[in-house]
Order: sequence, then structure tokens, then C-alpha cells
Amino acid sequence: MANNKHLTLSDRITIEKSIDRHLTFTSIGLLINKDISTISKEVRKHISCIKYGSFGRPFNSCAHHLSCQKKFICERSDCSKKYCRYCRHCNDVCPDFLPAPCPKLSKPPYVCNGCTDWNKCKLRKYTYSAHTAEKEYRLTFSESHKGISIDENEIARLDSIVSPLILKGQSIHHIYLNNLDSIMYSEKTIYNYIDYNLFNARNIDLPRKVRFKPRKSSEKRFKVDKTCRVGRTYNDFLVFLKENPDTAIVELDSVVGPTPGNVLLTIHFTDSILMLAFLREANTSQSVIDVFDRFYIELGPDTFRKLFPVILCDNGSEFSNPSAIEFDNEGNRRTYIFYCDPSAPYQKGAAENNHEFIRRIVPKGTSFDNYTQADINLMMNHINSYARKKLNDKSPYSVFSFLHGSDLLGFLGCNYIPPEDIILLPKLLKK
Repeated sequence: MANNKHLTLSDRITIEKSIDRHLTFTSIGLLINKDISTISKEVRKHISCIKYGSFGRPFNSCAHHLSCQKKFICERSDCSKKYCRYCRHCNDVCPDFLPAPCPKLSKPPYVCNGCTDWNKCKLRKYTYSAHTAEKEYRLTFSESHKGISIDENEIARLDSIVSPLILKGQSIHHIYLNNLDSIMYSEKTIYNYIDYNLFNARNIDLPRKVRFKPRKSSEKRFKVDKTCRVGRTYNDFLVFLKENPDTAIVELDSVVGPTPGNVLLTIHFTDSILMLAFLREANTSQSVIDVFDRFYIELGPDTFRKLFPVILCDNGSEFSNPSAIEFDNEGNRRTYIFYCDPSAPYQKGAAENNHEFIRRIVPKGTSFDNYTQADINLMMNHINSYARKKLNDKSPYSVFSFLHGSDLLGFLGCNYIPPEDIILLPKLLKK
């Protein structure tokens, strides 16, 4: 398929003409080198509705338009229509109006373009127009690039990091280099936010700022340096496992609520299906590093290496500094990190499946801001005490205890919940 994601006017004209010729979405996709889902989304997103009848047949989209006997609904004494169903304004004033759906519109191509019944149909016409779709696309594209895509809470977090250091006389570049894992935005973006007066620090606090003209282009989001994945791809992971077949695997992931806001870091031990979850104020790489640094100090190097021999994670920006997790402050290796392929969550499907239990208790769209780490620990205790068929009807807690000992479970904050007391519903965390 083509690398460019956006459809052009030429592509849209081809789509319109192809629909008129009754070509399938699959055939249209081959013509313009696009996926079939792209064609389907394009057509459904840019459907235009017109109230248009046919020759000698006035518009009437009511389900009763063939049998209705109503007269003078609009109370116009000068109306010349024998029945109201012959008036194109009937649908607007009739209290018994019931839209008549066309069965052809429930399946591709979802529009009336090229329909053989066009000249005798009295219902609403749904059409796809290439030029109309192009105008709507341009308008949406323009609107989406205006303003600042950031929440007040995220601004406050950045301000608490950047402004105090600026007021100490530090440059943005210096602040950026030394706080990259906490800032998670580009250096240019920080300059832009200061320009917009979003921080307590102002341009006047930057001695050299007035010497530079504002640049036209800007980066809106933090971009991950892809060199961090060199030697850590999923293929490298498979090679590593082939050379070390008995190595236990730990999977990392994030569970995100409405952004910005608190997020969860989940640590999934695939051998026992036990999962830990840690509440973080922001989805930054520094917050992930802090969790593992604390584990390393509290567990000790030997226990840490035994518990986290190999870590598999996705390509999220929160995992963009693998070296800080792989090595301690003295440069000693403490684990190995590998990345799944892009758009391949099934490669760490064990963690993804376990997230379903979290969503039973904290439904998708629910903010984590109202929960404490104690609440999260309680939730995970109920999940980890729940028996699993793939563990021969044992619970992850029991299997982990057998493999690593109950003392380590207690240190990790895990407690056993009796089977009859397990709750996997939102009421578990209701206060």
C-alpha cells in the first residue's frame, strides 16, 4: 500500500467515478493503492444528504408515503395538492412522519451514486461527491492544526519542571538535556509554550530569546529516538530466547485513562500470569525508570536480575530510554529490554489479556486520578487471586509463590484474597 496516508482530490474523483460504475471497494482500493477500510471510511465520512424526488415524483421520505390519506396538514387553504403526500414539505410538518430507510444503504457503497432506481425513488438521496469531500477534508485538516493540544494539568506539570530552572538562569537546552525523560516534549515545543505564556517563566527570563526570529515549523509532540530499538527488536528478542530458552519473560505496558491524568504501569510475569500495577502521574519514561530503580535498590541486584531477566514492551514513548532500565548507575547490566513490532500487541498478548480484568473493575474511559496506590494494589490482589484455567485452575498468586516464595510476594505488596471474597466489578474500588 502507499506510504502517504491522506487521500488526494484525484483519489476522491476516482472513488466517485468508480462507485458510479458499481465497482466494489476492493477494486477501488486496488485502483488508488489504498486499503479497503480506507475507502469505506472515506465514503461514510463524507456522505451528503439531499431532499430530491424524481421526474413527476415529489420528494417524500416517509414510510407511509404510498398509503397516507392526510390532507391540509400545513393548514394552507390555497394548497392545490389532493393529498399531503404529494407535497415536498409534507415530511417537515407531519406529526406522524416516520423515516423510510432504504435497504440498499445498509451495505457498500452506502450511497445512492449509480443507483438504477434514482429516477423513480422519492426518498432522501445520500451521495458521495469528490469535491465536497475534499472541501470537508481541507477544513478538518486546517482546524485540527490550530490551537494547542495539551491539557491544563499537563501544562502545570511541565511548568513545575521548567520554570524554576529557567528562573535560576538555566537555558532551555540545558533543562531539556537533563530532564528529557520527565519533559517528554521537544525543545522547540517548550519554547512555543513559553511564547504562548503558558508557563510562569516568560520570554524576558530567557536572555538570548529576543535575538532569534520565530520559526515557521514546529513539532507538536515528543518524538522517540528510534535508535533505542537497534539490537532490541522483536526478531532480536526471538534470537535471544533461542539462545536462552529457559529465560522468564516480563511484559510491560501502560493502561491509560482520559488524558492527561494518572496512568498505570503494568508489569506482567508470563510464567505465573501475576501482574503488578503502579500508579504514575504522567506517562513519561522517567516515571517508568523510577519504578525499576526502586525495585533494584529494595530487592537487591541478585533478586532483581532473577525477577526481571528479560523485559518485552511496546513502542510507547514511556519506554524510550531502555538503557536507564538495563543498566544501573555504575554501568552494570541488570536486565535486557526488547520491543514488539509496531502495531503488533499480540506479541505480548499475555499482558493485553490480563488488562481485561483491570477494565472489569476500572472501565475504559474512567480516570485513575481518584485512586491511590493502595486502591490499585487492592485491585491487583483480587485479580491475582483469581484462578485461571491455563494455570490448571491455580491462581497467579499461588503459582508465583511456588516459583519465587511468599516472602517476595509480600514485599511486592501482594496479598491473597480467598476465592469467595474476590470481586471483579467497579464496586470494589467505590468509596
